[in-house]
Amino acid sequence: MMKTFCERLKELRLENNLTTTQLGELLGVNNSTVSRWERGEILPSIEHVYNICKRFDISSDYLLGLID
Repeated sequence: MMKTFCERLKELRLENNLTTTQLGELLGVNNSTVSRWERGEILPSIEHVYNICKRFDISSDYLLGLID
């Protein structure tokens, strides 16, 4: 699940032409936090997962790799 989350977050960010800094600003975190999420070093809070899903108009099931 972690690998899928990391890959999908980065894919969504790149598809939307956002830098880690820009995505961090949208989510209220710094760019190093976004980078650490994408590398699988840390997990986002439930609140951040919700905000990511809302920002990209996706389900949490997709983001977490439960569905394709």
